[in-house]
Amino acid sequence: MARPLERLEQFAVDVIMDRRYGKRAALLRTFLHLLSFLYRFIMRVRLRLYEERRLSVYSLGCQIISVGNLTVGGTGKTPWVEKIAKELTKAGRKVSILSRGYKSQKRPFWDRMKERFFSEEHETPPRLVSDGKTLFLDSRFAGDEPFMLAHNCDRVSVVVDKNRVKGGKFAIQRFGADTLILDDGFQYLTLKERYDIVLIDRETPFGNGHLLPRGVLREPIDHLKRANLIVITKCDGSPIEELKKKIRTLNIHAPIIECRHRALHLQNIANDEILPLDFLKELKISALSGIARPESFEAGLKKLGADLIYSRAYEDHHRFSEEELQSLMTRSRNRGAKAIITTEKDAVRIPRMEQSLVPIYFLRVEIEILAGHEHFEKFVRQMSRKEVKNQAAQEVWLKERCLVEV
Repeated sequence: MARPLERLEQFAVDVIMDRRYGKRAALLRTFLHLLSFLYRFIMRVRLRLYEERRLSVYSLGCQIISVGNLTVGGTGKTPWVEKIAKELTKAGRKVSILSRGYKSQKRPFWDRMKERFFSEEHETPPRLVSDGKTLFLDSRFAGDEPFMLAHNCDRVSVVVDKNRVKGGKFAIQRFGADTLILDDGFQYLTLKERYDIVLIDRETPFGNGHLLPRGVLREPIDHLKRANLIVITKCDGSPIEELKKKIRTLNIHAPIIECRHRALHLQNIANDEILPLDFLKELKISALSGIARPESFEAGLKKLGADLIYSRAYEDHHRFSEEELQSLMTRSRNRGAKAIITTEKDAVRIPRMEQSLVPIYFLRVEIEILAGHEHFEKFVRQMSRKEVKNQAAQEVWLKERCLVEV
């Protein structure tokens, strides 16, 4: 049942991205266009209700940083969350990352029932992916991004819950967190007193200009005015003055940073062997991905000198089966590929196999700031020295379950 649903989802995505034509695609495109007008109205009303405090907003009494975007997927939020978490931890902050765990599986039924009926808690606690030392969940139950962040960030707890207020309260009480980072949090308006970092993809900054479900915009682009810091990702050093001018018409005060995702090395998913990027030079490879924008990943492999002879792109967050991998390996070997390259996010969803016809490596990347270093350094200094509540207030606040409606 999952595969037909995924194919239907991929068809809808292709229609939205104007990659499908014909009568069925045209009809669906028209229908989605009408729905996007309704969506725009809902998002504007929702923002107004939060701004006027007609919908409840809360303060957790600690520092909150949101990393998000205006579009669906593909801007590179996870590496930025990792970078910020590491920098602030190095500066002495007790950091916890809060995620909603997109497309993660529910825990086993009996575990949930035992927790519900035999736990002293009145509500189901958040999922603890990591306490900063130990990984407790795999990518299936944590979600791809939370698992990656937990794996890569030492001394940083990672908590998953759709209710970020509950997740934040848990992190504060359990780990004494004084800094909460909301992964993909720009649209989560329930938590206030926060610093909003918004990422914009240089290649497709606002998608096709349409809101969901006709386009990939999560909210109208003029909502960018809420951002405190704007990061333009996937830059290559070429001038982007037109994009900056457009951003300035939407937000006149937020500093702008330009960055790119710099490849570090290759890592074998079976034995953790690390190879330098030179390994790719003129090497015949296949590319495997299940991400929002596979074309960007594949173009990056070619820039590194790889001879890409075959590629297989699945739906975003696709969980690979052994049968799919065997088929890919057979096709790759028949075409002469010496390796299969995937992304780090995809690697956590690939089952480990005892025997592999073609070795599979993931590409490890990190953020490299090309312009606006001073803005990032100022942000880190500001977040590092910002005071939280004094000890007496902290004790009262904890006793009141760390939750204040404002």
